Amino acid sequence: MIYNIYKPVDWTSFDVVKKIRSITKEKKVGHGGTLDPFAEGVLIIGTGKDTKSLTEISGTVKSYRAILKLGEKTETMDNEGPVIEKRTIPDLTTDFIHSVIKDFEGSYTHIPPMFSAKRVDGVRLYKLARQNKTVERKPVTVKIEQIDLNTFDGEYIDFSATCSKGTYIRVLGQDIAEKLGTIGHLVKLVRTRVGEHHIEESVPIKIFKTSWTSTAH
Repeated sequence: MIYNIYKPVDWTSFDVVKKIRSITKEKKVGHGGTLDPFAEGVLIIGTGKDTKSLTEISGTVKSYRAILKLGEKTETMDNEGPVIEKRTIPDLTTDFIHSVIKDFEGSYTHIPPMFSAKRVDGVRLYKLARQNKTVERKPVTVKIEQIDLNTFDGEYIDFSATCSKGTYIRVLGQDIAEKLGTIGHLVKLVRTRVGEHHIEESVPIKIFKTSWTSTAH
């Protein structure tokens, strides 16, 4: 089966996999695209023979809604890491931010962050980062299908983006901040869509467990 599960904040994607395995008693369970622990939203889970389709699902376009805090850079590019730099925020207009953000549409090349699940020589980057090790990462070119400014209040930029597989929204947020003449990090990230799977149909784990328990399988 394929399930559209709502991953909560502070859970790893593998935490969700383990929980679904525990609930369903399925031996073979996987997910269709990692979400950072601080992020929430759509996580596609496959069980049994349907795990074979997860590779195709993970390759589909994904949509996100993010909140970028300007003026502070963190080690992890999100709110989980310590602040390592502060910088003043220039006077910014909504129109200027909109034009800068729109410049990111199309082909976008960025470097995967050290705090990520990407493997280099078989080792997850975040494991090296936790040991204060930094390794060279090759730039990755992806496609930003659409990106829009939702709101701006002088310090926080709320934006939405639809992009191809391999896009790191934390890096995108940092790059946007730099283009605006400052620095920044994400304080919230919600994945709202994976291919044809939308957040409106995403099921919280607690509800999934309750419905599974109340239904004979």
